[in-house]
Amino acid sequence: MVQVRARGVKTDDWAGSGKIGWLMNPITISRPTARRFVLGRQGLWPGRRWRGKKGVAEAIRTCEAVQLDPLNVAARSQDIVLHSRVLNYKPEYLYQAAYEDRQFFDYGGWLAMYPMSELPYWRVHMERRSRQKRVEDFVLSNPELFEQVRAALRERGPLGNRDLNRNKVGAWNYRGRKDTSLALYDMWLSGELMMHHRNGFDRVYDFRENIAPKEFDYVATDKEAEEFFARKTVAFMGLKSEAKMGGELHGYLRRDYSPVEMKSLLQRWKEAGMFAQVQIEGGRETYLVLKEDLPVLESLEKGRVPKGWNPKDTTTLEEVTFLSSLDIVSARGRAQKLFDFDYKWEVYVPAHKRRWGYYVLPILYGDDLVARLDPKLDRTTMTLEIKGFWHEGDAPVKDSDFANAFAKGLMRFAEFVGAERIMLSTLRPVALRKRLKAVIEKELEVR
Repeated sequence: MVQVRARGVKTDDWAGSGKIGWLMNPITISRPTARRFVLGRQGLWPGRRWRGKKGVAEAIRTCEAVQLDPLNVAARSQDIVLHSRVLNYKPEYLYQAAYEDRQFFDYGGWLAMYPMSELPYWRVHMERRSRQKRVEDFVLSNPELFEQVRAALRERGPLGNRDLNRNKVGAWNYRGRKDTSLALYDMWLSGELMMHHRNGFDRVYDFRENIAPKEFDYVATDKEAEEFFARKTVAFMGLKSEAKMGGELHGYLRRDYSPVEMKSLLQRWKEAGMFAQVQIEGGRETYLVLKEDLPVLESLEKGRVPKGWNPKDTTTLEEVTFLSSLDIVSARGRAQKLFDFDYKWEVYVPAHKRRWGYYVLPILYGDDLVARLDPKLDRTTMTLEIKGFWHEGDAPVKDSDFANAFAKGLMRFAEFVGAERIMLSTLRPVALRKRLKAVIEKELEVR
């Protein structure tokens, strides 16, 4: 076991709050610790940490955000994300928490659900977004259109794209086919409107002041927003590449950061005790971690499960977990970097060029990604079809413990999507398929 250490610093000083070496010298952690920390920071390891509707709110706050996507092959991405973290999760819990209880709001070109308490900081982003050239040009060129949309909302209440009829947009635009659709979208990006609710995945808008609780409907200062988003991006990723912080802040705050300015800001935040530096054993890249998470890293290095991380039910060794194709721990090349696991979301890859399948989910077993699954729900027969299964060369596919864990994960996933049966006929290797079938049939008999 590699001990958490900062070069030139005594081990018992590593999490101290005085002027000690971790301010200037990166802490070195092992690769297993890095994987477990990132997984655990997102509530995936050592098992589902939350339960039910209350757990949905706790999960989103802890995980910082959940990305939203309309595709529904077996289930939508956001629901798979929450199913993998929240015991007994149901999609209606997310809807209730966001659109009935107003605990969360959805926003952004990178569409995600965020805690409502973050709105004051996002309003800095929204105000700057309203001055983005594409948005500003469209607004200034169509003042009558925007006034008509506002009048319709005042008179008729919450409205969606389908409720307004105007001219079609000349050129194709993925944001909408009508000028009123573009107006609604730009008013939402600029913070004038928020999402009142959704019909399926269709947006229904209303004025922000009719939706946001008064306590959160104000604008933070620029400095407050900058510090908030710096902390958020590190918390969201768990370990955040220090070299990429400028790009992250640009996305949040819609302005460029020079290398000199970014270096100065990071130094200030490290000295203030917001961040510490971490390196993964064998690598050169420097990552930022929240200082408050240093005791968690120490526990992991000692082989312990950190306080508050105990699962509500099975561990990921007792039952595999299927990750969403857009899960932050594995999407966008992170699976390769963190788990040495080659993965790409192939939805937009032509069928003949796909290595795996249309909507493939990484499989988490223990603290590692070991395989990929391509599930599809046939809603006419309510059958969960396994279109493909691809495992890593060192995956324990011959191990009965893995087969049992795989079977339990499949059964829980099938129950989650409402499937009445599971089709395993395409799954290889054959020995694993036979073992899965035997376990599943036995369990179903018991039920």
